[in-house]
Amino acid sequence: MADYVFNYYPQMNPSQDTIYAQASEHIQDFKFDAQVAGVFNDMIRRSVPGYAQIINTLGDIAKQYVQPHTQVYDLGCSLGAATLSIRRQIDDRQCQIVAVDNSQSMIERCQQNIDAYVSETQVNLVCADIRDIEINNASMVVLNFTLQFLSPQDREQLMAKIYRGLNPGGILVLSEKLRFEDEPIQDLLDGLHLNFKRANGYSELEISQKRSALENVMKPDTYPTHEQRLKAQGFRHVSLWFQCFNFASMVAIK
Repeated sequence: MADYVFNYYPQMNPSQDTIYAQASEHIQDFKFDAQVAGVFNDMIRRSVPGYAQIINTLGDIAKQYVQPHTQVYDLGCSLGAATLSIRRQIDDRQCQIVAVDNSQSMIERCQQNIDAYVSETQVNLVCADIRDIEINNASMVVLNFTLQFLSPQDREQLMAKIYRGLNPGGILVLSEKLRFEDEPIQDLLDGLHLNFKRANGYSELEISQKRSALENVMKPDTYPTHEQRLKAQGFRHVSLWFQCFNFASMVAIK
């Protein structure tokens, strides 16, 4: 399964993530710059349990929910794995995928990945803040580990905008790292995630330094918080469809 997903980029030689391999006295806040873009494929594979399954299933969901002559939005598209998975399943529907990321380095590499595959489905790559993007005539919106980097107020406003831009029956797929109010459960899942990263070759130094880099920029919500926010906007059907340790993906249907 993982080989299918992470071979989306045959034109790019995979680079190993060693960003936090050397000890540093001053850990800067994490950002999606050229350095991260260069190793992102390896980073996400070794850091996010279940990522391959989520990406593959996005295509299956698109096959069921994307309607002809509508738009699909991939908000926080990074290297384009979600966009490519979706495009493979909707190639005959005369749709447009709008893939957005605020990192120019990510957009440039994403363009290479998109160009590597011939398709009738147009992909409009946009380098912009997802909070500034208008959503309209959408049958599917994807936020793959993106919302957790926004402030709580911005999360509320973005969900409202997505709901307004979705057509009736349209679907939002929201993947996030989760936080848990139950402390023993939080400790258990944190420990399992740490073991996952260790098993994928990350050292204790790398794990510690990356945690420090992320603590000021990534603020996970609990699942009940996500559910309440989505239902408050008007989504009629909200559910968790996938969870692996403290990483999960949800669906919300208008």
